[in-house]
Amino acid sequence: MSVARPYWTGDKKRTAWGLLALLIGLMVLETQLAVMLIDKSGELTSALAAKQADRFWAAVRGSLLVLAFAVPVYAFYYFMRDAFSNHWRRWLTHRFLDGYLGDRKYYEIGTGNEIDNPDQRISEDINTFTGRSTHFLLIFLGSLMQLVAFSAVLWSISHTLVAFLAAYALLGTFGALYFFGAPLIRLNFWQIRREADFRFGLMRLRENAESIAFYRGEPQERAQLNRRFEAAFNNFSRLIKKQRSLNLYQRAFSQLTLVLPAIILANGVLSGEMEVGRAIQAAGAFAAVLAAVSLIVDNFESLSRFVAGIDRLHVLSQVALKTPAAPTPWAEKPVAPPAV
Repeated sequence: MSVARPYWTGDKKRTAWGLLALLIGLMVLETQLAVMLIDKSGELTSALAAKQADRFWAAVRGSLLVLAFAVPVYAFYYFMRDAFSNHWRRWLTHRFLDGYLGDRKYYEIGTGNEIDNPDQRISEDINTFTGRSTHFLLIFLGSLMQLVAFSAVLWSISHTLVAFLAAYALLGTFGALYFFGAPLIRLNFWQIRREADFRFGLMRLRENAESIAFYRGEPQERAQLNRRFEAAFNNFSRLIKKQRSLNLYQRAFSQLTLVLPAIILANGVLSGEMEVGRAIQAAGAFAAVLAAVSLIVDNFESLSRFVAGIDRLHVLSQVALKTPAAPTPWAEKPVAPPAV
């Protein structure tokens, strides 16, 4: 929070909040259009099943009209999202550069051992932080809107589906946090550091090329580059093994929902109490609500990388910006490297 707060409360707060308000407005419109498309899809399917030509073509015209509005809205939303993230990145980069170059902080940081690769933190971690923060903020708000809009649709069709969905999503989220939370955050933290160390070794070789060539220091340089690369390679090997388990979990979690709505609604459709189109509409609403409540499960891998990057920026800000805010829980003590 100490890294993000000044943008929302400082000299650029009007621009920040104005852009966010515009994005939220676009998201509301996008959600409403998505609900309308689901409704038209169900109507179209019901018309086909009932062999009602006039009803079918009316549904087609309605769907095309909704799409004519939806496509430009979607495109403009993604453009504004990226523009907002880019604006935030510029402001935060200038703030860190002012602090880094002020009072010779760069010298203090360079001669100490507490902060590794400050250049990478300013150039890459800030870009990742603003981009991911914007992404997760907006998908969280979008998920809330989807949850409200499509839950109403789903509730009007089947109360049982809503109850099942709530229990399923709760168990799935708890399982992801319990089994994959801390390990993935730790491994991603060290992967960022190992990659930065390897890149620093290559930069050092380039900057000292003349003296290394003069003293024939290629074997020593190759040895230290090998050590840095092996550290990055070994950590990434452990990371992808953990991600493999997470991918299996995510795939099983999502694929089961392809058949579960049909099983729950089958009796109503087969007995004639429910139109096929209503079942299609329910399946679409079920998928939308599941995506909203499964936000953590679906984005767990990128969330863990995001949390690891926040820690690196927070530590740099405490020195370069002299922020007195309390550290995040994972920054209170050094993170131990994963066991080899």
